[in-house]
Amino acid sequence: MGMALLCVMSFPCWAGLPETIANMKPSIVGVGTYNRLATPRAQLHGTGFVVGPHLIATNAHVVDPNLSPSQKTSFVIFVGKGRQPEVRQATVIARDPRHDLALLRVTGNALPPVTLSTRTVREGEMYSFTGFPIGAILGLHPATHQGIVASITPIAIPARNAKELSIQQLKQLKRPYNVYQFDATAYPGNSGSPVYHPDTGEVIAVINKVFVKASRESALTDPSAITYAIPIKHLITLMKQSP
Repeated sequence: MGMALLCVMSFPCWAGLPETIANMKPSIVGVGTYNRLATPRAQLHGTGFVVGPHLIATNAHVVDPNLSPSQKTSFVIFVGKGRQPEVRQATVIARDPRHDLALLRVTGNALPPVTLSTRTVREGEMYSFTGFPIGAILGLHPATHQGIVASITPIAIPARNAKELSIQQLKQLKRPYNVYQFDATAYPGNSGSPVYHPDTGEVIAVINKVFVKASRESALTDPSAITYAIPIKHLITLMKQSP
């Protein structure tokens, strides 16, 4: 694992966002489930990105155990582009529920890893993220969005009173940590997307959630343009602790 971490800590130098997107796309995958007896057999639940040889990072909720309730359903990643992406078996090897992060070990040929950044992130800086915002209904087609760091804020979403907070949010208030709030529109399929510097591709965070007004459906029809991301330092810690 130490060698994998060293590999993704190198510093590339690319020219601008179009070149950066082209270099990032081979490292970005879909994450979902596969059941040969189900219809459809494959379902995409979120996005992941390559952080080492055969190692994928994503959100913990994207690979929630409840999504794979039987031996007939397994976690997979989707590689490539279009209507017939390559499907590879994936095994969850590490979880960090507190920071909503997970690591997957995958089969097949090694994919190019991204670069994880230790740079200081400041409010007002512009970053990009690439993923699969509306799933794979029309095939696997990654989309890129961009926004500024609007705020560095505690993970619990502010509310007018305690009754508006969920049990999980109340727990977070006891041990808060900061996340990045972006002035950008993301969708449920963006969960697990890497947030990166538009010029260098260095990843500074992982998309965690979208501020949803009412339901998952409203996130698609009436997005709030408020997106949260987990600082990459928590993923680096998980990588160091994983087998």
